Amino acid sequence: MTSVADSLYDLTFTDNHGAEVPMADFTGKPVLVVNTASKCGFTPQYDDLQKLHEELGPLGLVVLGFPCDQFGHQEPGNDGEIEEFCRVNYGVTFPLSTKIDVNGSNTHPVFDYVKNRAGGKLGSAIKWNFTKFLVAPDGTTVKRYAPTTKPSEIAGDITALLDS
Repeated sequence: MTSVADSLYDLTFTDNHGAEVPMADFTGKPVLVVNTASKCGFTPQYDDLQKLHEELGPLGLVVLGFPCDQFGHQEPGNDGEIEEFCRVNYGVTFPLSTKIDVNGSNTHPVFDYVKNRAGGKLGSAIKWNFTKFLVAPDGTTVKRYAPTTKPSEIAGDITALLDS
């Protein structure tokens, strides 16, 4: 599937309460898009993501979590269970989408877009949970980070975008 969107801001997603969210709401802001899972070895990264949201969100950063169950059935819950888990265990207050696919024929358009803009070392497919994509305020420039990259390690890249 090839992305037809010219900008991230041309797309939408459904939040975990069923509301359609236009990415255009985030025009001019850096957006960190992350495929998440509650039962993964990388799940503690929710802590770092929340810290980025709290510290850099007021400066313009948007953190978006997209729960995905495509890797080892590590996101088995429904939207309400996922939200409760994230809030209770990690204090998550940044937006979460409904559970989505990040690979295959049902790839969510947001992930189709970011994967096509910033392919990985082994192609554009996402290999595991907590792959991160930082979209510049222009809505078209995308940088990809591996699941092993802690969100705190990309704070410098985010700050550079906020300062530009």
